[in-house]
Amino acid sequence: MEIVDMKQLNASQLSQAARILTEEIPIGWPGLKDAEEEIVKLRDGKPGTLLLAAVEEGEVIGWCGMIPKYGGNVYELHPLAVRRDRQRTGVGTVLVKRIEEEARAAGGLTLWVGADDDKPGGETSFANADLYDDLPGRIAGFVPGTHQAAFYMKLGFKIIGVMPDANGPGKPDIFLAKKL
Repeated sequence: MEIVDMKQLNASQLSQAARILTEEIPIGWPGLKDAEEEIVKLRDGKPGTLLLAAVEEGEVIGWCGMIPKYGGNVYELHPLAVRRDRQRTGVGTVLVKRIEEEARAAGGLTLWVGADDDKPGGETSFANADLYDDLPGRIAGFVPGTHQAAFYMKLGFKIIGVMPDANGPGKPDIFLAKKL
């Protein structure tokens, strides 16, 4: 597996990356055109933004990006998408660690990510809970369940905030960050 700047990808590989985004995060990018537009917007957008792809035998198997915030002191990890048949094989971990290195090299102090708990019924202990009642206690007792927050927490990210009802009643957005 090789990690490359997505500016180096050919049209077919960019299409593969878009398909991964649509298949793995359809709530954000329901159609291939939506995903292709997101990639172009990020790739050609704000200075300091970087998109990295995991490529194996010419095929994109995952990708992620970093977007500078707060004058480059903070970088948002956005998005992270790994092909379903390659999930839980270390591809996401390699991509996040490489983004951490790139953000640190660019002078970043913090890397953050937002993780919506928006599936029907929820996945975490924050789902369908009154997050206005003792939020610090709820954060201390957080149970990620099957949610992607567990992945980020294994990589050293900590919960830094929660936006209750961000995606509808009982469907919060969870903010996680890591000191670089």
